[in-house]
Amino acid sequence: MNTNMTITIQKVAIFGASGNFGTPITAALQRAGFDITIITRAESSSTFPAGLPVIRASYTLENLTTALAGQDAAICVVGPGGIGAQVTMIEAAEAAGVKRFIVDDFGWGPEFRNLPEFRAIHAHRRAGWELARGKAQANPNFTFTGITSGNPIDWAMKRFPLMGFDIARCSALIYDSGTEKFTATTLAGIGQSVVGVLQHPDETVNRFVKVLSIITNQTELLEAFQRVTGQQWPVQRASAQTLIESGQRKFQAGMGGWVLELVVAQMYDEGQARCVMAPSWDASDSPLLGVKNESADEVVAKVLQL
Repeated sequence: MNTNMTITIQKVAIFGASGNFGTPITAALQRAGFDITIITRAESSSTFPAGLPVIRASYTLENLTTALAGQDAAICVVGPGGIGAQVTMIEAAEAAGVKRFIVDDFGWGPEFRNLPEFRAIHAHRRAGWELARGKAQANPNFTFTGITSGNPIDWAMKRFPLMGFDIARCSALIYDSGTEKFTATTLAGIGQSVVGVLQHPDETVNRFVKVLSIITNQTELLEAFQRVTGQQWPVQRASAQTLIESGQRKFQAGMGGWVLELVVAQMYDEGQARCVMAPSWDASDSPLLGVKNESADEVVAKVLQL
């Protein structure tokens, strides 16, 4: 990219605005004063915040190029079923003159040491990332950013007791020693990370930023849950290796459920540090992007409120 070019972003299009991450991202963009346009499939039955323009279109190159005309930036935060359309979105964004495309990561990024069972899923996601990188190298007017945010902790802990905390029953499932650290970002932090990228386009150009709200482990989280709820939580013990073996058996048999098991297992895989995206909050891009450093008690309070 031409280093003399300063990008200003005001008009922003978002794909996946009604999703688990799209909802807090859209809310954060609204609070920050961006002009938002939601683009969704013609057949979508999703509902969106009142007052925001919605363009319904089939996801062809021609239709999306038209839909993206006049936009400064586009954000892809579609769910797993929509990842295949990201290539067309990127091609359309470049054709429409969009200055910045935020690719669909919001996970563990391009450097992640996945378990081998995730290779096909990761390759599917990487196709869009590599296309964006290639276009940015060839066209100085088109740029991209990826946002690597690790575990979406408040959303995930509430939704998946396999992560170790059954919120409804106030009980815990601790893997091995419970001390394997991982980095995580709250939904509020994910929303702010997008705002931060769009407010700092030059510092975030053509790279994956790494953000986090907290570096923690199961033991710290259990202590926080007990402090915040004012009660002792009964604890069961489990093994990350046993969970890996279960997930691998399900994968090999073509059964469902393997993704969640292996996602959790690789986070708690003792001594591997697979899911530590940065050594500290200070060493991440969070200070630049305005993503708050949150304590275990603050995160747990959000889980209990969700």
